[in-house]
Amino acid sequence: MLTRNSRRFVAAMVASASWLTAAAAGQGPGQPGVRLPLPLEPFGDSNEAVFPAFEGWGESQDGSGYFILLGYKNRNRTQTVEIPVGPNNRIEPAGPDYGQPTVFDPGRQKSVFAIKVPKDFGNKKLTWTLVANGQQAVVTFYLNPEYNLNFYKEESNGNEPPQMALAPGEPMMSGPTAGILKTLSATVGQPVPLRLWASDAPPTEKNWEDIVSAQNRPKPQSIPRDQVAIVNGQIIGAESPASVTGASPARQADITVTWKKLRGPGIVTVTPPRVPLVTNGDRHAVIEASTTATFSAPGEYMLRAEPVEADDGFDGLCCVTFANLKVIVR
Repeated sequence: MLTRNSRRFVAAMVASASWLTAAAAGQGPGQPGVRLPLPLEPFGDSNEAVFPAFEGWGESQDGSGYFILLGYKNRNRTQTVEIPVGPNNRIEPAGPDYGQPTVFDPGRQKSVFAIKVPKDFGNKKLTWTLVANGQQAVVTFYLNPEYNLNFYKEESNGNEPPQMALAPGEPMMSGPTAGILKTLSATVGQPVPLRLWASDAPPTEKNWEDIVSAQNRPKPQSIPRDQVAIVNGQIIGAESPASVTGASPARQADITVTWKKLRGPGIVTVTPPRVPLVTNGDRHAVIEASTTATFSAPGEYMLRAEPVEADDGFDGLCCVTFANLKVIVR
């Protein structure tokens, strides 16, 4: 008999490969000569399919419902595919819009977004259909017991997801989130600040009294090759002229904060795109990560913020924390 850990491992492996099975039967409507690639076929540079993927589901931290976690596999090595919500990017029934991305980056992208369903969701099923480059791929997902995951603790090693907040003093959150948690305004061509506070663990009772700003950390005096450090809030690499000999090596990042465009009509430039944070071994330190985003065109955008621990566990299913922001650009 499988233990709970074994069941979770098998479920996660099946979930991560769902694009190979449920999606493989799809074919582009009105495209009789188009077939989806076989699972082990090499990627192409462009004109390939995008497969939706069901990662798994689990109870929300507050017990009010369940999160269904989804991602995708874009088989294009170089082509970022954009598919607006509608006939070619729909979740049904009651869709087509469940907060899914419209921008699909190359490769396998795990745990991209979550759908929250009520506790009485039962055996209902949802279907996500994508049509990319004339090729249709479909995955159906529901609260299958074999896909049940704990988003908040990996039982095999005790790992927990990082904590995050989008403003000082707000309650820290962890795990998947659904919907839009914050809305910002911006002007075309003008950088807008993106701020996030992250921690390796829930803060102590001191909470926000001892926030450590990444921009105020002491400057490292030397930067070994193949490592990065934060100097005045900027990522400095091994080739930087700022290196000084005769000092101790810079500590590698404990958490790296990334921002991604999920939706929007124009190009989003995030500078820097990755913000490494060093906790100096204090799992309760709350550290600020600041960057900026510049938008090339007006419209509504959805950005995804994610703090990733260096010792992140379970291949992206646990332990992951992310939140979505809307930016209205004029």
